[in-house]
Amino acid sequence: MDTLRLEPIRRVTGSVRLPGSKSISNRVLLLSALASGETRVGGLLDADDTKVMLEALQRLGVGWRREDGVLRVSGVGGAFPVRGAELWLGNAGTAFRPLTAVLALSGGEYRLSGVPRMHERPIRDLVESLRGLGAQIDYLGAEGYPPLAVHAGRPRFDAPVRVRGDISSQFVSALLMALPLAGAALTVEVEGELISKPYVEITINLMRRFGVDVTREQWRRYRLAHSRYASPGQVMVEGDASSASYFLAAAAIGGGPVRVEGVGRDSIQGDVRFAEVLERMGARVAMGPDWIEASCDHRLKPIDMDLNHIPDAAMTAAVTALFADGPSTLRNIASWRVKETDRLAAMANELRKLGAEVEEGRDYLRIVPPARLVSDVAIDTYDDHRIAMSFALAALGGVPIRINDPSCVAKTFPDFFVSLARISEYA
Repeated sequence: MDTLRLEPIRRVTGSVRLPGSKSISNRVLLLSALASGETRVGGLLDADDTKVMLEALQRLGVGWRREDGVLRVSGVGGAFPVRGAELWLGNAGTAFRPLTAVLALSGGEYRLSGVPRMHERPIRDLVESLRGLGAQIDYLGAEGYPPLAVHAGRPRFDAPVRVRGDISSQFVSALLMALPLAGAALTVEVEGELISKPYVEITINLMRRFGVDVTREQWRRYRLAHSRYASPGQVMVEGDASSASYFLAAAAIGGGPVRVEGVGRDSIQGDVRFAEVLERMGARVAMGPDWIEASCDHRLKPIDMDLNHIPDAAMTAAVTALFADGPSTLRNIASWRVKETDRLAAMANELRKLGAEVEEGRDYLRIVPPARLVSDVAIDTYDDHRIAMSFALAALGGVPIRINDPSCVAKTFPDFFVSLARISEYA
């Protein structure tokens, strides 16, 4: 296994241009493929998760090409023209879940698989919702989990579509993006508490850009008008707000100022609200239309916060809590358990290596920071990009740190460690 040793970082200052948002990139790629007309996509994330989506779309008959830094996608104006394909989608939930829903309504024969961890991530609630429409989907391994075989069923659209919302908001987003293929006005009803609500808002915002109006009623009901996707011509992908959290947290820990560029006040991403976490911890935060800047000149304060709305950036908060002057509690983060790894267990394990006392609950972490971080710890990353990036912040604690399998950041931010080095002054 490769290991990257990070030397102690004394201070961070400077600016970082963020890569494109993964959540927006894969949604835009799918909607561009389903729309009529050509869409020019600027700022697209160039990383593992978007690569598997592009490869899948190509296998399904969607044409695309790169030209002058812009991706041009030739939309198929409805269901995919290729009615039989085997798709390997890595560990990209933003590709696997929406494609499952779209293919279930496409009238073909498809097989979807991924890495072993993807085959441990639940998909039963989405499959049951699609079966309720008349879709035919079989599990090829364990019941309730990928890989899947999607068959040419006979979907019907004479009743509201119901889906549970308490496991993954991606199930709701997948249904919303797929249902315009029905060619009818439809309603999606969410059963239980919808988690990670801002990600569904991203979906609705982008669907509207592609001509499909969605009306939300109290997070419980979504009404889709009878309309088809049409290209808006050009879409610019924002910088990734989750990735911004690492550099903003570094500024809060290591002085700053650090400015992230490509995401700001005008963002449609919920993770820009990580700025509120840093403000609660005592950092100074300023924000413009497409930038955020953070700095701090004193010890951070502990927090006790519900972070269900920013589950990815909440991981950054967990490591930032190591630098607070008291215990912090991160609440309502049960969705961590069904991500790229069981993030609750993994984060607790790695925080303890650094000397923290950690209480791991069903849906929370309580973190008591050590007087001093343990030196030269080897952080296991569990093939999870966000664990690797968040624990890089530990180098700001005056100790070297080793990151095992650092290349896992290629899932969303291949140049992360280079970008961190550019703003770092070493002890």
